[in-house]
Amino acid sequence: MSVYALSNELVFPDPLLAEEDGLLAVGGDLSIERLLLAYSNGIFPWFDEVSPILWWALNPRMVLIPTDFKVSKSLKQKIKKVDFSITFDNNFEGVIEQCSLVPRNDQGGTWITEKMKQAYIDLHSAGFAHSVECYFENKVVGGLYGVSIGKAFFGESMFHHKTDASKIAFYALMQKLNSWGFHLIDAQMETPLLKSFGAKLIPFTEYQTILKKALNYETKRGKWLSK
Repeated sequence: MSVYALSNELVFPDPLLAEEDGLLAVGGDLSIERLLLAYSNGIFPWFDEVSPILWWALNPRMVLIPTDFKVSKSLKQKIKKVDFSITFDNNFEGVIEQCSLVPRNDQGGTWITEKMKQAYIDLHSAGFAHSVECYFENKVVGGLYGVSIGKAFFGESMFHHKTDASKIAFYALMQKLNSWGFHLIDAQMETPLLKSFGAKLIPFTEYQTILKKALNYETKRGKWLSK
């Protein structure tokens, strides 16, 4: 197999042609149209400051089916006892900035480059990217952001400055997505946190089937209300 070089044409190769490590293509741009096409086909960008734009289609894929969502008793108790408050789309730029500052294992820098930040801020302005903010004593102590198309949510990154704040933000997101009947949360790659919430690795072909059904629904575009 080969890594494909993208041109200005708005097209991607079949994601099943990705390399064993998931790398599918290089180049192109981070326009709203290309990003939406990528996510709709199970492809996402991931690169650093010194690399060209790299596009990935991981197989297997880490996915959380909303009906499989589980949360520990200790976290539920903390949510009830501690005075956290949650907002949606209240400070998208602040959330993505904080996510970009989180140290990553085995990485000298961050994959959330300035180019990536602007691309997702543009997606947010267009109504496709969303953030969840977790507040404690009127300060943002955790949060996350991702992309929503149809009834699929593509998680990108999260951060916390207070223990469990990002988990609480994710819990709030799941409550909302469950109420809307979302079909899947695409976690992209395996992490202990998402695994603890019930996410699992599935073959890419299975992921494609679930994603295709989710994309048949209208996108909840625009600012998401906190209530």
